[in-house]
Amino acid sequence: MRYVWAVFLAVYLVFPATLSRAEDQAWIQVEALPSLASAEQTIRRYAANLQDVNGFAISNGWFAVVLGPYSPGDARQVLAVYKADRLIPQDSYIARSTAYQQQFWPDGVNTLHQPSGQEAEASSEPEIVEASTHAQPDYTRETKPEALAGESLLSREQRKQLQVALKWAGFYDGAIDGAYGRGTRGSMSRWQERNNFEETGVLTTFQRNELMRQYNSAFEGLGLEVVRNKGAGIAMILPMELVKFDKYEPPFVHYNPVGNGQVRALMISQQGDEATLAGLYDIMQTLEIVPPNGPREISGKAFSLVGENAQIISHTQAWLEGGMIKGFTLVWPSGDEARRQRVLDRMLASFEPIDGVLDPAAGSNEDQRIDLLAGLQIRQPRLSRSGFYVDKTGTVVTTDEVVQSCTRITIDGDHEAEVLADDAVLGIAILRPKEPLAPLFVAAFQRSVPRLHSDIAVAGYSYGGILGAPTMTFGQLADLRGLNGEPGMKRLALAALDGDTGGPVIDAGGAVLGMLLPARQNGRQLPDGVSFAAGTEALTQILQRAGITVNETSDQNHIPPETLTRQASDMTVLVSCWE
Repeated sequence: MRYVWAVFLAVYLVFPATLSRAEDQAWIQVEALPSLASAEQTIRRYAANLQDVNGFAISNGWFAVVLGPYSPGDARQVLAVYKADRLIPQDSYIARSTAYQQQFWPDGVNTLHQPSGQEAEASSEPEIVEASTHAQPDYTRETKPEALAGESLLSREQRKQLQVALKWAGFYDGAIDGAYGRGTRGSMSRWQERNNFEETGVLTTFQRNELMRQYNSAFEGLGLEVVRNKGAGIAMILPMELVKFDKYEPPFVHYNPVGNGQVRALMISQQGDEATLAGLYDIMQTLEIVPPNGPREISGKAFSLVGENAQIISHTQAWLEGGMIKGFTLVWPSGDEARRQRVLDRMLASFEPIDGVLDPAAGSNEDQRIDLLAGLQIRQPRLSRSGFYVDKTGTVVTTDEVVQSCTRITIDGDHEAEVLADDAVLGIAILRPKEPLAPLFVAAFQRSVPRLHSDIAVAGYSYGGILGAPTMTFGQLADLRGLNGEPGMKRLALAALDGDTGGPVIDAGGAVLGMLLPARQNGRQLPDGVSFAAGTEALTQILQRAGITVNETSDQNHIPPETLTRQASDMTVLVSCWE
């Protein structure tokens, strides 16, 4: 590229008259560098933060970093704004196109021959048109010079607000700086096109009012007002036409939906330190109001959580300062992003910690249930069943019914897993954890034929994980075959529950005889006290096809009940299917 540039520059210096220039363009020269390499390095630094960055060769073999092109009026405004914000050197100045030669940045672009963002007529500033004292001007018929004149009277904050409105409308993605360069002008043109106005890149007074009307219409029906909750020690803007105060349930103040609405808000307030903040961060992610999908981040003094599904999107912010954790959660229905973002912006901008923190005893008379946390529903899986470890990396055997139609599968609630094999005929699934686990105990499959009516047990999460540990259910081996003589099944005489399904069936020595199958077989519900298990032969075949080597044993010794219970508990896991 540099060789091509050098050849082009040599040709240009010999035949300068062959290249025309746009005389009505204005530029802001930021820096001049003695080499192309240093100019390219510098220009990348400016381009990371500013729009309209260009690079040109200038006389004496130097290279200029410039911004533009602008109309002369816009160039003065951009220069003043960027100098005030110290985004460019204080000795930056306005230059004309005639000061520049071949463009080297962006590569392959020839901006010298493109119109400026505003294309002022005859390079002169428009006269300000004064309104008659006898009649108001017709803003719907403003000419472009009149629109420019009206725009020149705007304050910097008003100019920034227009950029905010253009960004909200989806037409602008640049910096909110009040400097109207090519990016802002282009967004104005696109907004004008969408709203059936002439595409001039300059908004008339009527168009500015219409843009702000559209922008502010998103606030209609929200009832935004500052709420000062002294109990929580928080003041902030809330949409009080959509939510109302409901209760204190530390560490939350609940603002629940009005009527049949879906919007809700929480204030978060409690004493604590970094460990408390980290604990709150983890706990919030177990709640239904914080769906598992979405960006989230925690540092020592703050965290943010965004959760989104097909129904809702929630945003939580919390900060730790002076031994107090304060923050908020906004829950909003999906599909209303424009209003949600407007409300969230106002809540963030207005959030103010005031004296005090929520009393831990507040709301102590509220209904308490194990599926609630501080009055909020804990997220529950669609289905939970049992399973057991079959190797030292954490591979799990479980029932096929628990892996159907899941967006996420977990082992013991915390470890995500994927389906390695699935045999719908036998009702067996093999799970592999996404990160290797280190089980305390791994199943050993019994090779010897067990005796009929021998004692057996099933380890499983009978109550879907409510108890936090597996339950042992004892019974006897009733038959070595299924009801129709199937050799791969065993009939059991024991009263198992649905949550036990997928758990290991073990003999008196702790060896695995099979996996408990669902009580409903081929559309028929089994009688009470009757269960079936998939035998070790079927389990071994599926595992071998999946490349898993199993442990086997022929021992038929008895071990103490407490040892049997401990080993069974250590190998048994809770498998959950999440929507």
